[in-house]
Amino acid sequence: MSANIIRETCQGYSLIRIEDEMLKNREIECIGEINEELVNSLIREIRYLEREDPKGEIKLFINSPGGLVSEGLALYDVMKAVTCSITTVCMGLAASMAAILFAAGDRREMLAHSRVMIHDPLIGGQGLTGSASKLNAQIGDLMNTRMITAGILAEHTGHTVDEILEKTASDSYFYAEEAIAFGLADRVVTTI
Repeated sequence: MSANIIRETCQGYSLIRIEDEMLKNREIECIGEINEELVNSLIREIRYLEREDPKGEIKLFINSPGGLVSEGLALYDVMKAVTCSITTVCMGLAASMAAILFAAGDRREMLAHSRVMIHDPLIGGQGLTGSASKLNAQIGDLMNTRMITAGILAEHTGHTVDEILEKTASDSYFYAEEAIAFGLADRVVTTI
């Protein structure tokens, strides 16, 4: 559900979506589950903002429990490919794939009571079924994804892949100051 603001212009009153006003200010939101629709929208917005001003900063506000890794990695690749600096702001929770996106910011800011949670990729659905060779392929893909995401977190935190794998073996939560100490965030902010 989108909220609107009313703006008076020389042509009368206009309803403007808040998201459009935020986009004009180079602010975008990753709110809710990371899925195909959200990621495609964010990719379009980032690419549009890069075309408008290749050197301008983009602020990406994150409050997400995570979601689909493949879609999240597509967004991560775009974040790293554009010429714009992207500041990520954690407000609430950046968990799982959202934590990886948050950590990938050029500047990473957290509100005081926000949290970041990292863990190994999960298998979705109702459980593993199928032939042994099919299951083996699924497990191999999952382990490959685990190494990719651990490598990304290692790159952005300054830890080794082995240190990241140790932390992601179970759900690891970090409040703002702990996230800074671990290298997941840069600073706590009181204004956004």
